[in-house]
Amino acid sequence: MIFLALIYLSFISLGLPDAVLGSSWPIMNMEFRVPVGNAGFVSIMISACTILSSLFSHRLIRRFGTGKVTVVSVALTAIALLGFSLSPSFAWLLACAVPLGLGAGAVDSGLNEFVAEHYEAKHMNWLHCFWGVGAMLGPALISVLALWGRTWRSGYLSISIIQFALVALLAFSLPMWKKFESPSSEPADEVRQGKEKRSLLMMLRAKGSVFVMLSFLLNASMEASMMLWGASYLVKMKGVLPESAAGWVSLFFLGVTVGRMVSGFVSIKLSNEALIRIGTIFLIVGFVFMILPLPAVFAIGAFILVGLGLAPIYPSMLHQTPVYFGKDNAQAVMGLQMSFAYTGNTLMAPLFGQLFANVSFSLMPCVLLACAVGLLVCRTYLIAITKKESPVREPEDKADDREAGQTLGS
Repeated sequence: MIFLALIYLSFISLGLPDAVLGSSWPIMNMEFRVPVGNAGFVSIMISACTILSSLFSHRLIRRFGTGKVTVVSVALTAIALLGFSLSPSFAWLLACAVPLGLGAGAVDSGLNEFVAEHYEAKHMNWLHCFWGVGAMLGPALISVLALWGRTWRSGYLSISIIQFALVALLAFSLPMWKKFESPSSEPADEVRQGKEKRSLLMMLRAKGSVFVMLSFLLNASMEASMMLWGASYLVKMKGVLPESAAGWVSLFFLGVTVGRMVSGFVSIKLSNEALIRIGTIFLIVGFVFMILPLPAVFAIGAFILVGLGLAPIYPSMLHQTPVYFGKDNAQAVMGLQMSFAYTGNTLMAPLFGQLFANVSFSLMPCVLLACAVGLLVCRTYLIAITKKESPVREPEDKADDREAGQTLGS
């Protein structure tokens, strides 16, 4: 129980820095005397390093184990956040974004795979709910410190101290990780390395794997688009006042956080794919309400529906990784899935924004509806493959996990 509680704390710490840059940037950009749009360069640097770290994290985890990689990764984020608090220039921020992204990517993919392999689906949903708690606490901390007359640097310093405290707890818990894993102390031989490389390529080329990766891309694109452009849509298409729009969009985050808490209980009775289908139906209904020429209150209600719909999809897809690909390939595939998700956050949402800004924001719910339908098609196809080639699969059964891996690897 103590060990699981530590993993929950790790997910809160993952969320803490995620929304702090946006909350602090209006003050930071004036202090550094750079354009407002420069925050995008910092965000892109963090995302690029996160993607890179996710892709290669499985090699480090195979060699050293999830526990040690998590300790080092959280230490990297703590050092990076300390660097942010001490930054004398914008160039320094870009430099600190590198260890922040590298640390976040490794710990994110590592912990998600570890939980998917060793814990039930309810914990995956609740853990991502706790990530949402951290994401909400970060800006709240900045706001409280500002009210006390402190600068944005105090906010980054405070979060850095929290991360360093977590590093100490994780280092103390390293013996507990050994109960779950036994990483090799010897370097992998050339044959083993070749097998790992072939396995990763096989997973990418396997029948159905493209639909798994596309699912993560589509889901992340929808979530990031709602976060980035939700307020703009309400202002431009529904006539909501700008100062009110941000408050209404917070209901979307509330829907995601509450939805994941509820999904944890529902997952006890329903399968991961059932939760994904239900969530996607919520998304489709929510986007249809946004498309219809209804009063603003319906669009606001639709934001809550979309948040509730997105809530179970990402954690449920992550928890399916060992089922579809087998435990031997799960960590490598997890890194690939996370990289596709980060690509959706980094690339697709800004591209959608350019489309909406240059044509019309009335396209936003139409484009996101197409993404939701695409996600439903991907998951339906995956279920069809699973039933056809491997009718019985339980994540807890090792033989079935291997069979699941062979399903997409055949």
